[in-house]
Formats: sequence, C-alpha cells, structure tokens
Amino acid sequence: MAVKIRLQRHGKKDAAFFHVVAADGRAPRDGAFIEKLGTYNPNTNPATIDLNFESTLKWLQNGAVPTDTCKAILSYKGILMKKHLLDGVKKGALTEAQVEERFAKWQDSKDGKINSKKDTLSSGAKKAEADKMKAENAAKEAKAAKVAAKNTPVEEVIPATEEIAAPETETSETETPSENTEA
Repeated sequence: MAVKIRLQRHGKKDAAFFHVVAADGRAPRDGAFIEKLGTYNPNTNPATIDLNFESTLKWLQNGAVPTDTCKAILSYKGILMKKHLLDGVKKGALTEAQVEERFAKWQDSKDGKINSKKDTLSSGAKKAEADKMKAENAAKEAKAAKVAAKNTPVEEVIPATEEIAAPETETSETETPSENTEA
C-alpha cells in the first residue's frame, strides 16, 4: 500500500481550504484517509499552515511520499529539513545535538523572514490606507471649494451711467452757492 501525503479540498467555491492528510494512493482525492496531519489555507497572506510536526515527520520517515504541493508546504514548515538532518544521524554524519542546533538555527532564520514579510504587508496596507485618505481629503476640499464658489453672492456691478450721475449731484451743490450770490 503506497501512502501519500496530499491535500484534501474543502471550503466554498473560490475560497478553497485544504486538509493535509496521509492517504492510500489509490483512494480518491476527497475520499478516505488514514490520518489528518494538518490544514492549509491559501486565502490568507502569507498562507496559513497548521501541521502536526511529529506525526508528519513519522509518516515521512516510514516512507510516505508527498505530492508536489505538499512537498512545498512541508519544506516551508521545515519538516523535510528535519527529516534530512535525521537521515544524517542514521548514517552517522551528525549527532542528535547537532541536528537540534542546526534545525533551531534554520527555524529562527525562517521565522525572521516570515515576520519581516508580515511587517512589510502590514506597513504597506497602512501606507495604502493613508494615501487613500489623503486622496479622499483632497477631493473633499476641492468639492467644498467648488460649492463655496458657487454659493458666494455675486457683487452687483454698478452701471457706468450711475457713476456719472453722482458727480452731477456734486456740481448742483456747488451751483447752489452761486445762486445764493445772485440773490
């Protein structure tokens, strides 16, 4: 019986969610399985992977063959790295202490990369939100200025004939004293 570590699809249309399972190679994709090893959610960024490390490692050491996608997932989580190092112990190239040291070092570097990606994504999202708010405020101010310009009362323009009439009134006042002198 050939055991495969593969994905079993769950979830809605366009929102796939997978279980990582150890199953007989002859069983259908979503059919019977031997053991559920974890879950994989590609809808999040970065993808959410939750695996039972010891159980998955046990299946790999007993000869289970992962599919291509599962191989990438197991490599990402470090299970294949741990298997490789433990194979070195079997051959006498490494000791258990060296394996644990190397794996811990690899795990720390991997966690650093994942955390930096999460930080980059969150800072990018915050920057995008800030840029969106600036654009909305600029559009709002432009619209308010346009409305204010439309609603301001237009000053009345005095026709030129009225301006000429005003000086004539002054001249009539100056004429009044001359009339007084005639009397």
